[in-house]
Amino acid sequence: MSMRMNTGFTLIELLIVVALIGVLSALGAPFLVAAKSSANEASAISSLRTLNSGQAAYASGCGGGAYSASLAGLVSGDYVSRDLDISPKSGFAFALAVAAYPTGPADCTGAATYRGYYFSADPLGVTTGRRGFATNQGGTIWQDTSGAAPVEPFVAAGTVSPLATQ
Repeated sequence: MSMRMNTGFTLIELLIVVALIGVLSALGAPFLVAAKSSANEASAISSLRTLNSGQAAYASGCGGGAYSASLAGLVSGDYVSRDLDISPKSGFAFALAVAAYPTGPADCTGAATYRGYYFSADPLGVTTGRRGFATNQGGTIWQDTSGAAPVEPFVAAGTVSPLATQ
């Protein structure tokens, strides 16, 4: 008498395993999006800190106490890395504004400078970040939980608050 043994899975068992994997994947997706959003926000904050440091180095080295009018000027003088002159970056749109400030002396290359600056980082969507960030020559990074970069003058009120100082 010989006995026959089954050594594989039945179709129903395989379907149950596939269904379980699908349910677990669906449950984990929101956590993955939240983690990516947090990582993008951390990258934006780090970029703003680096831009503050680059402007400070520029002001003391080439700007005669004033700040660069462009990201390209900071990059060409090696005050910040080339990857910071790319927008959008890590799900955020970066912008530098200087028009609201008085002009300063010409820098060591003859380029125009300004007595202040304003960097902003706006999320491209809610999946890339939930907070907007901004900073200026004061060095404090401000956040707005409504999703738009805080505007100057910076005031802690409502959804706007200081995040960190350098």
